Amino acid sequence: MRFLMTFTVPHETFNRLVREGVAGQTLGRLIEETKPEHIYLTERDGKRAGVAIYNIGENEAFCSIAEPWFLALNAECSFSVAMTPQELAKVGFEELGRTWIV
Repeated sequence: MRFLMTFTVPHETFNRLVREGVAGQTLGRLIEETKPEHIYLTERDGKRAGVAIYNIGENEAFCSIAEPWFLALNAECSFSVAMTPQELAKVGFEELGRTWIV
């Protein structure tokens, strides 16, 4: 199942990495280790931020993806389910509607 992980990074943490000359290396390692399908870096509420798309299998835990971002960047991470229209069509809304008529 695909999930969107949104994250923000405190200025102090990223500024320190920039000053130490390892910001790019740290981001590269995070991306290489956590293997997002796609990642977009952006700004959110005045902070450095990003959105990464992960395809998480049954045996993988969120913490194996989020923990490196927490540890390396002191990032705040949140996860949301992401489905294609085809995946959403498999949910079975008609049957759910019949089952949960109030």
